[in-house]
Amino acid sequence: MNAPAIPTGTDLIAEIQRLKKARNAIILGHYYQRPEIQDLSDFVGDSLELSRKAAETDADVIAFCGVKFMAETAKILSPQKTVILPDLKAGCSLEDSCPPEKFRRFRAAHPDHIALTYINCSAEVKALSDIIVTSSSAETIIAQIPPEQKIIFGPDRHLGGYMSRKFGREMLLWPGVCIVHEAFSETELLKLKAQHPAAPVAAHPECPPHIIDHADYVGSTSGILKYAKESPAQTIIIATEPHIIHQMEKAVPEKNFIGAPGADGNCACNICPYMALNTLEKLYVALRDLSPQIEMDDAVRVAAKRSLDRMLEMTADQSGAPKMDGDLGPRDLAHRG
Repeated sequence: MNAPAIPTGTDLIAEIQRLKKARNAIILGHYYQRPEIQDLSDFVGDSLELSRKAAETDADVIAFCGVKFMAETAKILSPQKTVILPDLKAGCSLEDSCPPEKFRRFRAAHPDHIALTYINCSAEVKALSDIIVTSSSAETIIAQIPPEQKIIFGPDRHLGGYMSRKFGREMLLWPGVCIVHEAFSETELLKLKAQHPAAPVAAHPECPPHIIDHADYVGSTSGILKYAKESPAQTIIIATEPHIIHQMEKAVPEKNFIGAPGADGNCACNICPYMALNTLEKLYVALRDLSPQIEMDDAVRVAAKRSLDRMLEMTADQSGAPKMDGDLGPRDLAHRG
């Protein structure tokens, strides 16, 4: 059933602000959302950072402007809150690549492996995993796993492959990829570097190796943003979804940021089609109708939270502060059969 039409002349921004107050809602915007949604959000960040921010607030409603697995993560961490997603079709190619039943069978075929699973997956796959990782926490977590322990890493084979090369450690990789980061062209990137020889390249580890090999910095979305702010370079090439450039231009407007090109040098293939499904109109309707909502089986939620909690434990020291690079040490891992 279609939502009631939005009256002509509706001031969407004013109505969203009114509904947010009336619903005691918080609006979360991922770095890959269109600029007008980022500017309207209470918090802008990466997926786990946003979910943790929401859990800390007294909001009754979380309007998550991102994709479905992100909104599910918010629900896992804040089960008492109503979590809405402007468009329930906003999925993820990595999540799509890893159906839960297929992953269950894969795990059963490799019982001596633990599963390190990238957060870009469904709640059901999180529930089947031992430890969830993000692009910023994967290195810290792998450094703590005994070298003799066999690892399944999924669903992103590029992030897993990057970590495997970095640690010199063989891992069993699930064959998923992000369609956005897969679209960058090495040939076009080299042409761009030739035009801007002093410009460093900042790349997300979801990029394939032939892009990573040309990067001066490799890191998460938050890490790339920090690098863009702190680098002395006046022009920086950004190899991730280009909507993050909006935050860079707001933070350091004197710098020049260039999105890494796709195959023909001009295509919009590096814009995430799933993130683009969220609009101000859909956000307004979601707040008005409190729909579509994220719902999940409680047993799935509890099991998924266990793997998320393991990540949070392994990336914090005893005081609860983020673990720093110099603080790494092996921990025994209980393999969940």
